[in-house]
Amino acid sequence: MLMWSQSHVAREAPLYVPPLQTQEASWSISVFIAVCSGRFLVEICLVVAFVSLIFRLLAEAMATMHAALASSRIPANSRLPSKSSYYFPTQCLSKRLAFAELSGLRSAGCVTYAVNAKAARSTPSRLKPVAKLKVAINGFGRIGRNFLRCWHGRENSPLEVIVVNDSGGVKNASHLLKYDSMLGTFKADVKIVDNETISVDGKLVKVVSNRDPLKLPWAEMGIDIVIEGTGVFVDGPGAGKHIRAGAKKVIITAPAKGADIPTYVVGVNEGDYDHEVSNIVSNASCTTNCLAPFVKVMDEELGIVKGTMTTTHSYTGDQRLLDASHRDLRRARAAALNIVPTSTGAAKAVSLVLPQLKGKLNGIALRVPTPNVSVVDLVVNVEKKGITAEDVNAAFRKAAEGPLKGILAVCDVPLVSIDFRCSDVSSTIDSSLTMVMGDDMVKVVAWYDNEWGYSQRVVDLAHLVASKWPGTPAQGSGDPLEDFCKTNPSTEECKVYEA
Repeated sequence: MLMWSQSHVAREAPLYVPPLQTQEASWSISVFIAVCSGRFLVEICLVVAFVSLIFRLLAEAMATMHAALASSRIPANSRLPSKSSYYFPTQCLSKRLAFAELSGLRSAGCVTYAVNAKAARSTPSRLKPVAKLKVAINGFGRIGRNFLRCWHGRENSPLEVIVVNDSGGVKNASHLLKYDSMLGTFKADVKIVDNETISVDGKLVKVVSNRDPLKLPWAEMGIDIVIEGTGVFVDGPGAGKHIRAGAKKVIITAPAKGADIPTYVVGVNEGDYDHEVSNIVSNASCTTNCLAPFVKVMDEELGIVKGTMTTTHSYTGDQRLLDASHRDLRRARAAALNIVPTSTGAAKAVSLVLPQLKGKLNGIALRVPTPNVSVVDLVVNVEKKGITAEDVNAAFRKAAEGPLKGILAVCDVPLVSIDFRCSDVSSTIDSSLTMVMGDDMVKVVAWYDNEWGYSQRVVDLAHLVASKWPGTPAQGSGDPLEDFCKTNPSTEECKVYEA
């Protein structure tokens, strides 16, 4: 701020006016001086006039520079379009999925979240749109609603959810989808259209209520894939009822019962998927989806001899809020008041996706009074001797930045369970808790969101199924024009002329 004393400016003293560069600026200051009277008003007017002059001179300089550069620019209508690019907002290192059909990711600290990725250029109009597969969700509970939210967040998904089977009806389905105590309010516009329909951002979703899969309208609605989320129909005869009702494929969101149903864990054995092998597949459990990716890394890098796992798992709807009857006497006790030891088949199930580990792993679960996010504690003997905790973490980092990008993450920050809520990855290694005992025993701790992260993998598996669907075009390069030109090289827009 300019400071003026009476000796510098008196009412009768002549005013000093800086040299003016334009007639307009000179006129502006003259007007200010003419209308001002009194020492303080003159001082204020001088400051305003001086600031005004500076802004005008800067504007003139910018205009001159813009005009000088204009002739060197390439006209917008003459620029060649670049390949499709994607923008992923990020606060730190971005963890992007290694699967082309999946959404982009953004990271906040150690936690990786999904964001919509939008292509910078639209598909050429001559390319015919591919019809989306019709999807039904059977059981609109925690996993069913999480699945719909995850699917809704995916850009250009090959799926279209058109119906859910919810025993609570339209009112409950719409309300619990919109408002969630763990996930918060769904940003989508969810409305009740009529007694059997809701809309999600304008997309109509029919709501049916029938506990018998054989009576569901899959045939008349042309359902391609059923997401079986009840936890009830997990064997061949049960899940097969959806096929008998007219669906073409069933994805069970739980460990399957029976050797005739193949199990797939994205990031581990999804490459083994064969569309013709079975009409029913399993996405395994949330704990197996956490355990299998980093166990795969450890077995490949260190060689696993044997080991045990403990999952400290959030309580689920299968437990009792207050003491009540349950086939598992421990789960019959109040979930919010106790640490409840119980069984888990997650460790044994790893051998379903990594057959070489059959008989080498086992484990238990401790259900604790938290509503979401769980943690796996694995201790194994390994073949490789003389390793350090840094060596183990380095192997995880390499995988997380390579083949398991978007599936596995490594966290160096001392966080707690709530910090991993809504994390998209299947497992996040807590690097500070990695230990090596002696020369052949390794302890690893990994966090996972047992609802949201698992539901993301269900969407991934459904996308994988869709990519293998009969009649589905081969996966492209990500550039629609480039894909078009591979089969139509003689068209004008595909010709390349030498200068």
